[in-house]
Amino acid sequence: MAEIIDHSIARAPSVADGRRSELSQPARTGLLDGVASQAWQDLARRALEPNGYYLPGWELAVNASARGRTGTAALSVWDDGRPAQLIGLMPVTSLWRAYRLPLPVLASGHPYGTLCTPLIDSDRAETAITRLLEAARRTGARAVLLRDMSTAGPAMRAFEDVLRRDGLRPRIVQSHERALLDATGDGDAVLQDALGAKKLKELGRQRRRLAEHGAVRFEVARSPGEVTDALETFLTLEASGWKGRRGTALVQHNGDAAFIRRAPPALAQDHACEIVTLHAGDAAVASGLVLRHQDRAFFFKLGVDERFAKYSPGVQLTLDLTRHLCSDPAIRTADSTAGPDHPMINPIWRGRLAIGDVLIPLHARDPAVEIIHAALIARREGLGFARRAVHAIRDWRKNRNPTPQPRH
Repeated sequence: MAEIIDHSIARAPSVADGRRSELSQPARTGLLDGVASQAWQDLARRALEPNGYYLPGWELAVNASARGRTGTAALSVWDDGRPAQLIGLMPVTSLWRAYRLPLPVLASGHPYGTLCTPLIDSDRAETAITRLLEAARRTGARAVLLRDMSTAGPAMRAFEDVLRRDGLRPRIVQSHERALLDATGDGDAVLQDALGAKKLKELGRQRRRLAEHGAVRFEVARSPGEVTDALETFLTLEASGWKGRRGTALVQHNGDAAFIRRAPPALAQDHACEIVTLHAGDAAVASGLVLRHQDRAFFFKLGVDERFAKYSPGVQLTLDLTRHLCSDPAIRTADSTAGPDHPMINPIWRGRLAIGDVLIPLHARDPAVEIIHAALIARREGLGFARRAVHAIRDWRKNRNPTPQPRH
């Protein structure tokens, strides 16, 4: 059976709706909250592919208060057993809410992390995906946009198998690769292979200079109480740097602050979150938040004290994090969740994870899909032009008024 939460979410607003876009909004609030949390947690344990950002402790906190991410709906499907088990979960929103495009498309609900791979039961993947797509059709959607999807993983392959059976094929709207750590090897050997002796020697020199400010130590907060305390250090560091100056730090918006103070302690109850901090004496110089799901870690965000920028505190923390993850037998890979050409993490974590936005048509030979695909491509190209313009302006301003930049 398929449970469809919010039957009207995929419908595009009519002209008469104007800017109210009422039909693209969930019929009622808290729709994602309607998914049974224990069934959701059980599905996460059986998931075909890990996604720490779709764990209930994280996604429910995002849905409750995070800026621009509340009111998310969900497609959830169950098997026919007694009792029934949740076998597929896909948080969704309308394309109007996601991109302000008035088209009949369901888009992945964005969980404040750059990964939206749905949770699919590994033992019943074909049934789960078939029923998820059936549920999407009954909302009136003509397509599903899987944003920030792992495009080369088992979940995508399972979608491709189901679509091929129905005479359909997915379309890649955009794709890129980002840094991934193979954590199955020795941490020091991984770093040696990635950075080489010369770079490691330079980083070692910086670390010794950092130690002049006090003994350098790397700490891992794991329990809910430890995570709650370490989180405040992380938030302070994140807001103290360039993110704070740009107004993008988590604590600078009440809804985001409420979400981030709720999610990590909730995940820590299930050993699904750690906060790592690098200290020099009494000073915390860098801190990072790491999610865990199955055998994969997810490096969410990093904050540094820019007063220590010349010692590369973000890099120093990442070196220790790499050794920490490689020494953990429960972790096989770590997703940087960073941009495709991140200057700090790419040289250190040399593996790559393919990520993309994937358009899933719901009906064969549907001309509406051509229009939808073209609109998404046009939007992407327009955003690309806007980003290039913003970067050019920032570079121009930096060249006019050069200031020391943090190395993280």
